[in-house]
Amino acid sequence: MDLSAQMILFAHVVDAGSFSEAARRAGHAHSAVSKQMGALEDRLGVRLLTRGQGGVSLTEAGAAFYHRCADVAARVAEAEASLGEHGAAPRGTLRVAATVALAKAQLIPRLPAFLAQYPDLRVALELGDRPVDLGAVDVALSFTEQIGDGDVIVRRLARNRRIIIAAPSYVAANGPFERPEDFARANVLRLMSLQQWNDWGLKGADGGVVPLRGNFEASSADALRHAVLAGLGVARLPEYLIGDDIRAGRLAHLLPDYASEDTDIVALYADRRHLLPRVRVFVDFLVETFGAAPLWRQADAGA
Repeated sequence: MDLSAQMILFAHVVDAGSFSEAARRAGHAHSAVSKQMGALEDRLGVRLLTRGQGGVSLTEAGAAFYHRCADVAARVAEAEASLGEHGAAPRGTLRVAATVALAKAQLIPRLPAFLAQYPDLRVALELGDRPVDLGAVDVALSFTEQIGDGDVIVRRLARNRRIIIAAPSYVAANGPFERPEDFARANVLRLMSLQQWNDWGLKGADGGVVPLRGNFEASSADALRHAVLAGLGVARLPEYLIGDDIRAGRLAHLLPDYASEDTDIVALYADRRHLLPRVRVFVDFLVETFGAAPLWRQADAGA
């Protein structure tokens, strides 16, 4: 077995968690898989795996090597899939990453229509609130401020307007909040993962920046939304997440004339020579559905 084949097999062993499971998935004998992994370690002159009764685990060198092997395996699978999909309907697994809040509020409600249109596709959704490794997924839904370095294609989906909100009960007990200066006495809830969101830039009548203080922060915008709904304080959150709450009266929009720095909701995917059909149709679907009328503004559009 040549090196590239051993690298792919190594990635499959790590993904499976054991030689026996990797052998079962690949249709090989357990002994053959074990022999090839031993040969790979001999070839590289380093131990990649620790064997145990519960399966295998990566050594430090193995963990570093795995990422390269996984990329090789993904590119081979991509090449095979592109040939299989040539001239046919998109099929296979579409690996998508998104933040928890964006997935719950905007992506998941769109999936039934997409999957009904492409019944041979399945979606594997990875949720997290930090930048995503595009080598591990096909498409990532993110924001312009989270675009990293590297070869990446960016497709704009919608504006990401962040607005200041609070529960009506909190405003009644602690308000009014009609001027920037009023927020100096507010309990300001903050987002841990994107510190730039915490710089509201509120300026008082004297031109000075209004100091903001609070006793709660969370790593997820969705968690902040629930904290605001519970009456814990005020927050600045994306309109896509809390638009329905404002229309239903569950949240109050504070300082509606305050101009914040808007960003974009974007779809990101690796810049590759051959774009998989399933990636292309999914990104086109997102551009069409977000661009036609964002879900959080459809009610306003019909007013």
